[in-house]
Amino acid sequence: MAYRAIIAGASGLIGSNLLNILLEAPRYSEVLVLVRRQLPIQHKKLTQLVINFDELEKYHAAIAGHAVFCCLGTTKSQTPDEKRYRQIDHDYPLLLAKFAQQNQVDQFHVVSAIGADKTSVFFYTKLKGELEDDLKQVGLKSLHIYQPSMLTGHRDKPRPAEKLIGGLFKIIDPLLLGRLKKYRSVNGATLAHAMYKKSLEDAAGIFTYTSDKINKI
Repeated sequence: MAYRAIIAGASGLIGSNLLNILLEAPRYSEVLVLVRRQLPIQHKKLTQLVINFDELEKYHAAIAGHAVFCCLGTTKSQTPDEKRYRQIDHDYPLLLAKFAQQNQVDQFHVVSAIGADKTSVFFYTKLKGELEDDLKQVGLKSLHIYQPSMLTGHRDKPRPAEKLIGGLFKIIDPLLLGRLKKYRSVNGATLAHAMYKKSLEDAAGIFTYTSDKINKI
């Protein structure tokens, strides 16, 4: 059976790697990307839907297929306004999940973060925790939550601070043993490959993968 995939956030570190994987994957015959701006790529499998995410309701019918991969996310430097930040990291993914459930999509994959907890005192981990809890209430057939620690890999827009921290993790990672393995860094391409591999499995339920699990998939 040929699959149809939908990717939200295909221009980012994880989404761009995932897009390349799916376009070359025999099991996927169509890949729809939801983008704010046209991506500089053409492929016989690829359909680009340029949208205003504030008007997601208009594209309800398009959120149909085998799997939705939500790689949306922002940063404080890009989005200093917390209300807008919440829209991007919480509201958009949740709405996509609701559309996926209503359209009987088989799987929903979402990138969260290590330490996600709705009771956290930190804005970012609290927000991710709220998203995870809300997604679990949607009634999706198969929900896959990825909780990476530090993400590494090539980005089109350099982030000097992340590059520095990534360098530190090269030293720290081997020291994170046992229960601390979940705090090891994850390469964006590794995470994308894990999302792809899990999408080929026919499993119902809610699944959560921390960095240590992601690195083994």
